[in-house]
Parts: sequence; C-alpha cells; structure tokens
Amino acid sequence: ARRAHAAPDELDGPTRLVALIPAHNEQDRIADAIQGLWRQTRRPDLIVVVADNCTDATAEIAVAHGAQVFATEGNTHKKAGALNQAIAWVLPHLEDRDLLLVQDADTVLNPWFSETAIGTFNRKVGAVGGVFYGEDGGGLLGLLQRMEFHRYAWELERTGGKAQVLTGTGTMFRARVLREVRAARREGRLGGGHAYYSLASLTEDDEMTKAVKTLGYRAMSPAGCAVTTEVMPTLGKLWHQRLRWQRGALENLRDYGWTRVTARYFMQQLLMGFGALSFLVYLTYMVTYTTLYGWPGFSPFWTAIGLVFVVEKTVSVRRAGPGAVLVAALMVPEMLYDLFQHAVYFTSLWGLLRRSEEKWVAT
Repeated sequence: ARRAHAAPDELDGPTRLVALIPAHNEQDRIADAIQGLWRQTRRPDLIVVVADNCTDATAEIAVAHGAQVFATEGNTHKKAGALNQAIAWVLPHLEDRDLLLVQDADTVLNPWFSETAIGTFNRKVGAVGGVFYGEDGGGLLGLLQRMEFHRYAWELERTGGKAQVLTGTGTMFRARVLREVRAARREGRLGGGHAYYSLASLTEDDEMTKAVKTLGYRAMSPAGCAVTTEVMPTLGKLWHQRLRWQRGALENLRDYGWTRVTARYFMQQLLMGFGALSFLVYLTYMVTYTTLYGWPGFSPFWTAIGLVFVVEKTVSVRRAGPGAVLVAALMVPEMLYDLFQHAVYFTSLWGLLRRSEEKWVAT
C-alpha cells in the first residue's frame, strides 16, 4: 500500500477538500466508506485512510479503491491520536480556507453531504457535522437504535440544524479552525493536550464540539448532511458504546466547567437525570400500587396525557418506516430501551463521582 508520509502533491485548486478516514482493522467496511466519498456531488481532492495499527487488509483495500494510506507511527491514543498524526501531516499543505472532512470507517455519506456542508459555511460557522441514521439490520435492537437516531434528526430540524455534537461519523472543518483549536490548546485556553483532537477525552468528537464553540464559532448539522452508520448488534456492544458516550460527555463538562457554551449541555444532563429518576419513581409507584391494591382503574386525564406522549413518539419516527411507528405505538419496547439508557446514565454518573477509570472498549 502507498503510504502518505510524503507531501500530498495531489492537492491543488482554489478551495481544496481532503477527507480523512481513521480506520483500525476495517477491511470489511472501508471500501463502502471510500466509494461513498467518490460518489459525492463535490468529490474530495484527496481521500486518505488513516490506518491505525492495522493487522488486516485495510490499507491494501483502501489503495485498490483509490485512496491514499497514512499509517500511524507509535500511536497509543486510539482514534484521536491517529487523527492528530494525519492532520499534522496534511494541514501544512492546506490554506486557511480549505476544508478537512473527517468520517468514520463504518459510515457512508449521502451523495450531497460535501456539497451541502460547503454551502453551509460562512464566517460564523466553523464546522459542519453529519445527521446520522442507522443502517439496516440488527433485529429489534437495531430498529430501536434507528428510531433513536431519527428522533435526533427530527430535533435537529426543529432547532434549525444547530449541532449538539460534531459527530465522528462525518464532520467537515475549515483548516483555519483546526489551526485555532491547536493554538488555543497550546496556550492553555483549551484543555486536552497540545494537538488538534483531545487525548484526554473518551469522546473526542463531543469535546471538539465544545472546543469549536468555545472559540466563538457555530457548529451546524443541516438535513442534507445525512450519513448512514453502524448499529450495535448486541446489548453488550451497545452498553459499551453508550457508556463511553455518556461518560465522555460528563467528563468533558467536568473539564470545561460552567461557561456560556456548556450551560446548555449541563441543563440537558440535569434534565436527562431528572427524567430518568422520574420514570423510575413512576414505575416503582405503579408496581407497588398494583401489587397492594390492584389496577388503579381508568383516568381520563392521565389517559389523555399518555395519548399525547404516544402521538409524539410515533410522529417523530414516521420517516423510519411503519415498523418503527408500530413499535413506538406499542410503547413497551421503547420503555425497556429507555430503562437501558437510564442504567447507562446512572452507571456513568456513579463512575464519574467515584473517579473510576473508564476504559475504551472497541465496538
């Protein structure tokens, strides 16, 4: 495989777009990710697969599909470390106005992603993230994840595409913004080390979102920047993925503290905890009351409240198909899924309070 440690002489043109795909043993998925980039209505000028400690055929397959390969050297910091090495290699060859797209190897961008993202940039927008949807498969567990992702996309539309997180599945940066992030880290205005992506965070994309916003830029996720990504096939894998996401989000807030940028994220976490606790109290009350006194009977008021809740649940997943609408209307599967999410939240919070170390687990 060609290794991209020489100067990237493929780069030319007025405004250049470079795509980086960090990959660790992704031979089964890397071809689809690369082909998704070549199908863009605004194709990248260079696609680089960042082969991080690979022991399979990821690099060879990448080259066969027209990508260049950058092999990391001595990286022990997972995805963030791999990206830092690749960005440090490519960024000196880019002007401030040029663009860098970072996407996961298990993700395929829709054909209009790049064109939509480029059209979203202005002087106030520092980065444009994807709107992620789940791939097919995975049975009921996969469907529940796809429903969750559709609700996130629905919420993004309702807020005008303001990104809550610059998702690792696909985000485009101005080269100038990445240089500013690195400079701010070196000056101590941002934590996370002295490179581009934080090496201290379990969720480098969530931390990067806060870094970009702290520097005064907007982060956007327009509907046209849709991506299709992997869903976790088992509860065990989903548990490790969500525990990393949740613990990482909490640790990032702890490290940043209360600021004008993080205030909204703190409130979201507080509301999440209040909702989880309220749900558990409600379930405990209903089980206890029914056990001691029998079914409480029909209440027009609470039935009406429940119907509003069901309508909101079903409407928000209507684009996921009739199966998703049916599952939302049944309520019970999603209630169990919510309990799972609440367990993740409280486990993460307890680990943070105990200051226990959360290890990165591949999913």
